[in-house]
Amino acid sequence: MAGSRLAAELHARGGDHKVTVLGAEPHRAYNRIMLSTLLTGKIAEPDVELAEVAGQGVDVRTGVAVTAIDRAAREVHTDDGDQHGYDHLVLATGSRALVPPLPGLDPLPERVVPFRTLDDCRRILAAAEGARSALVLGGGLLGLEAARGLAARGLDVTVVHPTGHLMERQLDPTAGAMLVGTLAELGVRTVLAVSATGVTAAADEVRLDLSDGRSLAADLLVISCGVRPDTALAAAAGLTVERGVVVDDRMRTSDRRISAIGDCAQHDGALTGLVAPAWAQARVVAQVLAGDEPLARYRPRPVVTRLKAAGIDLAAMGDATGGPGAGEPAEELTFADPARGTYARLRIRDERLTGAILLGDNPAIGTVVQLFDRGAPVPADRRSLLLGRAFGTVPAAPAASPALMPDAATVCQCNDVSKGALVACWRAGARTVDALSGATRAGTGCGGCRDALAGIVDWLGEAEPVATR
Repeated sequence: MAGSRLAAELHARGGDHKVTVLGAEPHRAYNRIMLSTLLTGKIAEPDVELAEVAGQGVDVRTGVAVTAIDRAAREVHTDDGDQHGYDHLVLATGSRALVPPLPGLDPLPERVVPFRTLDDCRRILAAAEGARSALVLGGGLLGLEAARGLAARGLDVTVVHPTGHLMERQLDPTAGAMLVGTLAELGVRTVLAVSATGVTAAADEVRLDLSDGRSLAADLLVISCGVRPDTALAAAAGLTVERGVVVDDRMRTSDRRISAIGDCAQHDGALTGLVAPAWAQARVVAQVLAGDEPLARYRPRPVVTRLKAAGIDLAAMGDATGGPGAGEPAEELTFADPARGTYARLRIRDERLTGAILLGDNPAIGTVVQLFDRGAPVPADRRSLLLGRAFGTVPAAPAASPALMPDAATVCQCNDVSKGALVACWRAGARTVDALSGATRAGTGCGGCRDALAGIVDWLGEAEPVATR
């Protein structure tokens, strides 16, 4: 995804440079973020494809793996025996699914599939065709999306997670416990605080052995135990590598003729793993290489994590669970309604929202995300953010109409597209959701803003004729 975006950014800036894209996967670029939606059956494979640049100046080669980088000769070698020279090389090698070193997983049995690539998704769907049950090893974001997708296809699904609550990187124990209840209502069971010790695969089932002595059997086992940056090429070439390929603010590695972006890059000691930072990094590299902004620098923005699973509305952001700075004095506000599966936790410092967890139906979610993203002051009455309605005279509830949203409000977090930019494109002739998406890229990341795009299109369709009379 990062490499495709960089090629598009460079192409859009014109110039006479030649861009060659080498990808080991046999497919053209696709949106990994939407694979969990593909798993549910709500979209088809063409819907996960990313629009790519093609034609003069851009050479895309799929199914070609780079085997080595010769920094002295400024060449990359590929598995088809070819060599490609470069003036500047950009590593966008991403991450690989982490397969735990359990007995029975080397090599991977047919009924055991990691969940990372389009081919993985195809294998899971093929195995699910005649299956009645599935196990998912890993209760993080991607594992839960896979579990919900398989449950939506009618499978009996159990998630096994080694820690005491789900999504421990984003949620606190209370939110994790409530998420367990929400998943149970959707047909997904959970087994927590127990580790897997081994896997045994037979012709008709796969068994997962647990550290408490139990064994769980199913027709299919999906592994979602996290990812690891793919840094092998960089390390072999002698670039500085820690957890990822170390880069500076301009995304340059220890070799100034080589950059790294996306999942494989480590900036300021941190890895990303999300689409919005990867695309922001691609933009910076394009600005530097094209020369239109040679001093451009990458500045990470606050990250909002959304769980994309039917029947679950969950957003987590900032230091709500005790991240960096969480030990400093701050306001802590919580609201829980277990019967309705609703939970909210806010962390406020110096009148700014520094972290939040919102689970369940909360109409304030749009307002909370905007306050966090923009660093705007929170309302005096905090209850409006917890419960989604204003109290007294404070109109802090989210706008019922896009007309009440400020133009600076970010509608698409992945691509940093504001309401004002969408309105401008609509007035320029992009009158449908697809047209707006094509013009601004809004909705092409995680897809979570598509409903908001539709709302803006409907509002403009009604409001503009009146406004232009």
